[in-house]
Parts: sequence; C-alpha cells; structure tokens
Amino acid sequence: MGAEVSQQKFSGADRVRFRSQVSRGTEAIARMLSEGLFTDQGRTPEPLLGMEVELNLVDEAGEPSMANAEVLEAVADPDFQTELGQFNIEINVSPRPFVGGDTVSLEQMLRTSLNRAESRAASTGNHLLMVGMLPTLRHEHFARQWISTNPRYALLNEQIFAARGEDMEIDIAGVPLSGRTSPDRLHTTTDSILPEAACTSLQLHLRVAPEDFAAHWNAAQAVAGVQVALAGNSPFLAGKALWHETRIPVFEQATDTRPLELRNQGVRPRVWFGERWITTIFDLFEENTRYFPALLPVSSDADPVAELDAGRIPELEELRLHNGTVYRWNRPVYDVVDGHAHLRVENRVLPAGPTVVDIMANAAFYYGVVRGLVEADRPLWSQMSFDAAHENLAAGARWGLDSQMYWPDIGWVSPGELTLRRLLPLAEKGLDSFGVSEKAKRRYLGVIEGRCVTRQTGSVWQRRAVKAREDAGETRERALRGMVGDYRTLMHEGEPVHNWSL
Repeated sequence: MGAEVSQQKFSGADRVRFRSQVSRGTEAIARMLSEGLFTDQGRTPEPLLGMEVELNLVDEAGEPSMANAEVLEAVADPDFQTELGQFNIEINVSPRPFVGGDTVSLEQMLRTSLNRAESRAASTGNHLLMVGMLPTLRHEHFARQWISTNPRYALLNEQIFAARGEDMEIDIAGVPLSGRTSPDRLHTTTDSILPEAACTSLQLHLRVAPEDFAAHWNAAQAVAGVQVALAGNSPFLAGKALWHETRIPVFEQATDTRPLELRNQGVRPRVWFGERWITTIFDLFEENTRYFPALLPVSSDADPVAELDAGRIPELEELRLHNGTVYRWNRPVYDVVDGHAHLRVENRVLPAGPTVVDIMANAAFYYGVVRGLVEADRPLWSQMSFDAAHENLAAGARWGLDSQMYWPDIGWVSPGELTLRRLLPLAEKGLDSFGVSEKAKRRYLGVIEGRCVTRQTGSVWQRRAVKAREDAGETRERALRGMVGDYRTLMHEGEPVHNWSL
C-alpha cells in the first residue's frame, strides 16, 4: 500500500504545499531525464524479477479470518507485511536476476516461504489462501472495524470518503454460471474502502532504462486484457457469481473518489487505465500532477530541485506518495537505492494464485510478451488504438477465456487462440532475450498453453466447482465454503490449475 504515514488532519495549506512539492518533483524528474541522472540511462539494466503477492486469511471453515496481526506475529518474517484488511497479508519477493535457472529457484524459494508461513499461521488456527478474491467474503466483512491497525489505512479511508462525500456504491452485473440463464448482480453500499481489500493481487515489477520505459509501459497496457483473461481467479464476492476477474470492477469502484456528478463531468478515476499511449515516463507523472488532487498531503522539507543543484539524487517523497494513490493498472515507479535512481513498471492487473507455479507462469508470460513486443520491428501500439486495449481489459476481466478481443492483423479473436497462435511464440522470444533457461520456459509457458487447451483458469474451476455443489443440492453459502476447502487443498498440492479436477 506504500509509504507509512501517521494519523493526522490536513489543512488547506497542507494541500497547497503538497501540490507544490509534487510539481517540484515532476520538474526534477524532467531534469533528471534530460541530464542522464538515472543509473540505467543509456544502457540496458540487468533484468530483475520482483513481485508482491497478496494473501487472504481463512479459518478452518474457509471463512475470512480477521487475524493478520496475530498471523504476522506467528510468521515472524520481515518479507510478510500487513495489508488494508485484517483478513489480508502480503509477501514481498526481493528482486532477483531473471536469467538462467534463477527463475526456477525463485519458484522454489517462494513455495518454501509460503509453506513455512502457512505452517506457522496454522498454529494460530488460521490459513493462507492465494486467490484473487476470497469467495466467502460478505458485506459484513467490509465494516470499518476490520481495517488494519496501520494508521495509513484509516487515514486513506477517511480521505477518500471526504473527497467523495457519500457512501461507496458497488454495482456489478455478473456472468451466469454454465447452464444458468439469469446472471447474479451485486448492488451494495459501504462506508469503508474495504471492498478494495477483497482484491488480492500479484504485482510484478520490471526495472527498465528511462529511454525504454514508454515502450515497456505501452506493451504492458496492450497485453493487459489477455493477462486477465488467461489468469482470472476472482469470480465470487458477497455470495454472487460475478466476472471472471471481479477484482477489476471492484477495485475501480471501491476507490472511486468521484460522486455521480463528477463522473458525469468526465473527471478521471483514481483507478485508471489511462487514455493514451505515452512517449516518456514523464507523461505519466505529469498526468498524476495535473489531474489528481492529493489524498495524503504529507510534505517534507526537502526541495527536490535544490537537491539536484547540490549534486544529490532527490528522494521525491511527495511525488512517490502521490503516485501511490493513483492506482494505474500499470504504474510508473521511481525509486532510489543506495543513492542511485531507477525506474520500474509495476504491473497490477493479475490476481493472486491459484498455485505458486501458476503465479510463476503468469509472471513469465507477462515478462516474455512485453519483451517480445518491445523488440518487435513495428510497435504494436502504432497499429492499435488505446481504446481497443482498454476494451480488451474489460472484456477479458468479464468473460475470461470466452471473451473476444481486438488484435492487429487478426481482428476479433479469443484470448486462448491469440495466445496459442501469436503470444506464446512471442513470449518465448522475449524470454530468450532475457536469458531464461529452456527448463523455465518449458515449465511456465507450458502452464499457459495448458490453460488455453483445457480452457480452465482459476475462475473457471471455481465456477464449475460451485455449480456442481449447487446441482447436488447445496446452498450457495455452503457451496462456496466447500469449494474454498477444496481450493486450499489443491493449492497446497501445487499442481497448476488447468490440471485440477472437481
């Protein structure tokens, strides 16, 4: 969720000062780009794979467990941290070289770390679940009392509702389960941003040279719809069968600071795909400064331009804090490590789970396709409208593998067919450029191919499992609990989801 802040009240003067500091930070970014002050400027940085995996906590019955403080104390591992909801924690995977056999070693390390954390959580009567949206979450779990104790979360909740001026509305029409004709609909209101905590994701980071940032961001935007269609794992919320990747509309609505009138005026949302292809990372930071008021206007005394004048690399604390409250599906990241500045693309469209190997396959596919698109003779984004990429994301999130997407030189195509015909060979070329081993390529791209052939994602399996239980006479509530229990067992067995049976 970003930098730590303390509980406080903000004045108008605080907001004016923060706006000025963000503007100065944007000015500093422009100057650093022009003066070549980034570590990776003019060269290709070592490819590093970094990820964050958000997890849900459940009890023995598969119900949400509001116990993240207790679980984190038991886990006692600094890689595991709190998240927005008391039923969430997160593991941060330190960046590792994305070459040779190191990709497979990362899988082994992640599995070992999660198994150890699960064992320690189980000693408290709780369990970890890697799923894009916990199927047993209900409306009562979104009460303010279940926000984590970190002051940042309460403050963020307060500021979003202060900007909005009214309760949050969640309104999503679902996709009917197979053989059913009537779709479910979730229509509810809440006085907290906790529906956002229902959206547990896999976040992927890729460090890039400044001059290459725009191409990598554009490529990530272009493939976002295919990503969610192939990796959907969030079909249920509050007892309703909704989209294959319900995280997308829930996150968009749960952090929307705009009342209806501002939406009607076309004011941009905080959860934002964007509105154009870019030519430099500066375009994104400039949009953040121009379009979005501060949510957490906490200012330091440092003048970033003065820091540059003094020969130092600025931390840009305000710009980074502000950037962390504009929830782009592909977010630009400015970071300073040991006095050296670098840039990353943070990919945020993917759900967590279902298994460690599925997570690694999703990561390998993303990194490979993005690299392949960047190295193509003609940029894909010169052949495809930005609106088409945005529409692909919505279609993939709603319909999953049953969606139809637009792709240059093909026209309308299913994501599975597109992947088998075009994107898997492209991903293989991209992974070759990264220096990924043949073993890793076969293992992870084979998982993606398997999903396309069997037409089974995490979302498809969950929907089939619940329907089978309901057809056998179970209520929706009981079917969801039973499915979560089966999911947890299969998750720990570790077979990729396209091999799961009911």
